[in-house]
Amino acid sequence: MAPPGVTSPSIPKSPAVTDLTAPAIKRRMACWLYEGMLMFGVVFISGYLFSTLSQTRHALDNRHALQAFLFVVFGIYFTWFWAKGQTLAMKTWNIRVVDRQGLAISQTRALGRYALSWVWLIPPLGAVAPFNLSVGEIAVIVLGWVAVWALLSRFHPQGQFWHDAWAGTRLVHSEPLSR
Repeated sequence: MAPPGVTSPSIPKSPAVTDLTAPAIKRRMACWLYEGMLMFGVVFISGYLFSTLSQTRHALDNRHALQAFLFVVFGIYFTWFWAKGQTLAMKTWNIRVVDRQGLAISQTRALGRYALSWVWLIPPLGAVAPFNLSVGEIAVIVLGWVAVWALLSRFHPQGQFWHDAWAGTRLVHSEPLSR
């Protein structure tokens, strides 16, 4: 705390992004697919850790506990990186997540975005749950929903995904850092 009459230097916040237009849908979906590939490694390491610590010997034992554990691990992963601005996939595709004003998002907002982002998978998986469908049929329904959900961003005034609009966030182009 500064003495009376002396102003303390302000701590600079991360600069606001000035161009708030959404990256092209192709680029955002390429980033989404790359993120999915990277998540394979997170699932592998987390699954190994879970099975080792819980002494699970069969893949179907503790299945629901493993799913809950992975849900928490994904939440930590995405909340952490989104609060920093980018995941590795977003960095690769020069995409950043910011709030409506173009500023960095808080961990609370990142957690809200994480919860809302499950709209990509929960509706189709919930729709196929009561039926005894093959893996191929489930894949077609899930991928069909993902395509529809991605295309619905065309109806948003700024072209953002709807879960971003609901979370108060947006995806924007991010210039790579020069070295």
